Formats: sequence, C-alpha cells, structure tokens
Amino acid sequence: MAQTTIKISSCLAATIVGRRALAAVVAIAVGSAVSVGAEAETLLDTLAATYQYSPTLDAARAQQRAVDENVARANSGYRPNAQFGANVGRQRVGTFTNNASGHTVNSPRGYSFDITQPLFTGFQVTNAVNSAEASDRAGRETLRSTEQQVLLDAVTAYGDVTRDQAIVKLNENNLKFLDAELKAQRDRFAVGEVTKTDVAQSEARRALGQSDLDQARANLKSSRAIFEQVVGHPPSNLVEANPNTRLVPRSLEDAVAIGTKENPIVVNALYSEQAARYNVDQIRGQLLPQAQLQGNYSDQYDPSEGIDRGTTASIVASVTVPLYANGGEVFAQVRQAKHQHVAALQQIEVQRAAAQSQVVQAWSQLVGFKAQAESDKASIVANTTALNGVREEERVGQRTVLDVLNAQQELLQSQVNLETTKRNILVASYTLVSAIGRLSVSEVGAATAVYDPQVHYQQVRNKWWGIDITHGDGRQEHMDVTPVK
Repeated sequence: MAQTTIKISSCLAATIVGRRALAAVVAIAVGSAVSVGAEAETLLDTLAATYQYSPTLDAARAQQRAVDENVARANSGYRPNAQFGANVGRQRVGTFTNNASGHTVNSPRGYSFDITQPLFTGFQVTNAVNSAEASDRAGRETLRSTEQQVLLDAVTAYGDVTRDQAIVKLNENNLKFLDAELKAQRDRFAVGEVTKTDVAQSEARRALGQSDLDQARANLKSSRAIFEQVVGHPPSNLVEANPNTRLVPRSLEDAVAIGTKENPIVVNALYSEQAARYNVDQIRGQLLPQAQLQGNYSDQYDPSEGIDRGTTASIVASVTVPLYANGGEVFAQVRQAKHQHVAALQQIEVQRAAAQSQVVQAWSQLVGFKAQAESDKASIVANTTALNGVREEERVGQRTVLDVLNAQQELLQSQVNLETTKRNILVASYTLVSAIGRLSVSEVGAATAVYDPQVHYQQVRNKWWGIDITHGDGRQEHMDVTPVK
C-alpha cells in the first residue's frame, strides 16, 4: 500500500511539472505572436529592401550604363571630326653670298581649322552600331541575371533566419522539457523510486539539450549576419514565408519551355550571337571603298620675309579603294570573326542546355522537398504519439527513463527536420522561378517602381557631347526608375 502511494505521488508531481512546462510553452507562443504582430517583416518587404540597398545591384547597373556608352561611341563614326590648331614662333633666316651675308628675323604665327566628315565607310559604322546595340541588350540580360541572384540570396537569407529562429524555439522548449524531466527524476530518486543511473541519464540528456540550444543560437546569429549583409538591415520579427506558387509553372514541361526561352543566360547568348554576326560585317567593311570629305582653313601671319599674311582654304572629297589591306591582315580578321560567330551560335545551345538543367534540378528538388515535408509531418505526429505512450508506460514501470528521453529526442529531430524542409521548399520554389527567368521585384510584387536600363540607354545613345554622368538637377543616373504597371 505504501509503494502504491509513492507511485501516485510521483505521477502527480510529474503531471504538475508537465503542466508548468506546458504553461511556459504557451506563454512563449503568445509572446511570439504578439511580437510578430508588431511591425512584422514579410518576405516581400525583405525583397524590396534588398532591391533598394544591394551594392551588388548598384555595381551591375553602373556597369550596364558603361556598356550603354559603347552605342554612343559607335554612333560617333557617323559624325565629323573637327580640330583647331594654333602656332607661334620666332624664325631667323640667314643668307650668305660671295660678297655679303645677312639675316632676317620674323615671328610666324597663325591658326587652322580642320574638319573631316565620313561619307562612306563600307558600312563599318552601321554594323558597329548594330553590334554595340546587340551587346547592350546582352548586357541587360547580365544585369537581369544579377538581379535574380541578389533576390535569390535574399530569399535564402530570409529562409535561413526563419528556420533558425524556429529551431531555437524548438530547442528552448526541448530544454524546458528536459529540465522538467530531470526535476521529476530527482524527486523520484529522493523517494527511492528510480536509481542514480536514471538521474544521470536525465542530466546527460539535459546537458546535450543545452549544447544543442547553444549551437542553434550560434547558427541563428550567423544567419542574421548574412541577412544583414544581403538585405542591408538586421532581421526584425520575420514571419514564416509561403513559397511563391503563383509563379511556379504547373508542370515540368511548361517550366522547361519557359526557361529555355526566358532564362537570362539564354537571352544573353542570343544577343551575343547577333553582336558577333554584325562584327563580321563590320570587319569586312574594311575591304570596301572608303569616302570622306575634308575641309581646311588656315591663317598665317608673318610666315616669311616679305609676306605679312597668308590664308588657305580647301574642301576635298576623297575616295580610297583598298587593294591589299595591311598585308592581308583584314582577311585574317574576317575569318577570325566568322569563327567567333560560329562559337557564339554553339554557345546558344550550350546555354539552353544549361537553362534546361537548372529548371529540371530546381523542379526535382522542389518536388522532393514537398514530399519530404509530408514525411516530416507524419513523423512528428507519430513521434508525438510515441512520446506520450512511452511516458505513460514509464510511469507504470514498463519503460525506462532512457526510453522517454530517446522518444523526446526523436520528436525534436523530426520537428527540426520539418523546419529545415520548409526552408528548403521556400528556396527551391524561388530557385525554380529564377531558373525560368521570372524572378524580379516586379513579378513577385515587391516593388512599385523598378530600375529601367532603357532610360539611360536612350539618353546617351545619340549624345553628341558632355562628360557629366548626372542630370542637370544633380539626380544620379541610378535613380532612373519606371513605375510597375
């Protein structure tokens, strides 16, 4: 009868401790809900902040603006080349004869204007402009690829932080459970119901739980540091994000079809092939006749003894027909450019295959992670049931304390696995959207205005002069944006 009383008392103690642990967990959950409700940061907020902050994007935009200037440089071939020159000097001229010698001194000075206007360059300028414009469009695809990578980095950083936050909470709850279990075992040991071995096992598992919590907190700090590096500010009250299923194609076939057409690396290769084709025609133009118009005006004062002033004015049209240019170098350049064009054609197929591979890999990972999430959820349900059953069986002597601790550890591991899988689903879904070429702030709805490289291109492509890269009001070029429709 006394032994029965002791068992009932220990069960009541364990029940009380369990209720206290449950109350603590509920308090943590309520506190978390309150903190999330106060100025929560969503994934779209993070993507918008990254788009505004990223120095990587700013550098890529500046690089693209530099590429825009290649079009202006090519267009300069249509325009005249004008020069002004001036000279001043002192001249002494000596004369010597059999009977006498002498010298004269004068101060020649003057100025001149020269202008050369190309009339026909064998279509070199036209093809140079076409090549530069194709390269410029290819550069925009490189910029788009950079934007996709920056946004994907932000999604990854966001998912890592939310995952590690959840894992920290799980480990905190696990430590509370182990604290309660250790206290219960110590109480039972005090009345002789369990052995010192049971208490030691609880102490060892509690120490392991503390170690896991410390590691989880360290991982969270690391994730927060990477988040701040990518986004530009520390994470604050991040809420769990759902995968962007709206942009995910409905089938793998649809995804591959879109990716092989819209992935930036494919479009970049298409424009690069155009540039290489125009480059062949540009070099071939050196073998065609060249025509230009030259104008000159010069005014010289005191050019020589007895002449006070002399002026010269001329307009000359000239045609040059190359017969054997540069010892045949031009022929070699044309052949070289043709080989480069063939390489560019093959590169299109290379990039299409690469885009298809990226899509298939991202799709496969997404499908696999979704299936894994269902398994993780089933594992949590099963491990929860198992833990409850083991605890009841341990109370009536059919299970050991170690069985309870192992069941709790398995439940924790399944919960951690689910949080990791949810992060993987989020990243995989946005990786797939990136692989098909549709990861942008406008597509995901994270910005009301986006940077438009076309604005700067139109401003400089026909610009005749000026070296300033700011607007008249001091506004920087990188502030050129276009509202999202």
